[in-house]
Amino acid sequence: MAGEIPDLHAEVRTGTGKGAARQARRDGMVPGIVFGGEADPLPINIPFNALLKRLKAGRFKSTLFNLKVEGQEDVRVICRDVQRDVVKDLPTHVDLMRLRRTSRINLFIHVDFINHDAAPGLKKGGVLTIVRAEVELNVLAGDIPDHITIDLTGRDIGDVIHISDAILPEGAKPTIERDFVIANISAPSGLRSADAADDGEGDAE
Repeated sequence: MAGEIPDLHAEVRTGTGKGAARQARRDGMVPGIVFGGEADPLPINIPFNALLKRLKAGRFKSTLFNLKVEGQEDVRVICRDVQRDVVKDLPTHVDLMRLRRTSRINLFIHVDFINHDAAPGLKKGGVLTIVRAEVELNVLAGDIPDHITIDLTGRDIGDVIHISDAILPEGAKPTIERDFVIANISAPSGLRSADAADDGEGDAE
């Protein structure tokens, strides 16, 4: 199931060169360029406040956007570079690359944990400690999942959940080759403290 791709609104930038870019910034816009695919490079302006909000939200360079430019067909893009002011650290230029539906890209995908009620460890008061709430997957631009699923059925205290335990959509694969940890079920803090105390008494004897 493909997740909802956020829209990124822009307008065509008239004129090229430093003069047009400076004028765009005075008008509260951030100049940029859209390249790649079979079309010519397209100079654009993106509203400064909207772009800054996206940047502060994080993962800007690993998020697929649906670029909407008036008079142009919508196109899927991913950011390749954000140039920033060296003093203020604010965006001054953005490079966006067009993607075909068959292009493969690396994106961070949300991890969804299901069947908490069917996990014996959680019923005993264990705690689900999430190590990675998102995992980076290599996926097709035309078939991006909105999440991957971890089934907690049968999971007990002490169990460690790896990426190999996840239900990955067809065609998606982790960008990290090793079988990394996503989460674990640990004992309740009170039980851990009691165990530590018992260990200490045993050492004293």
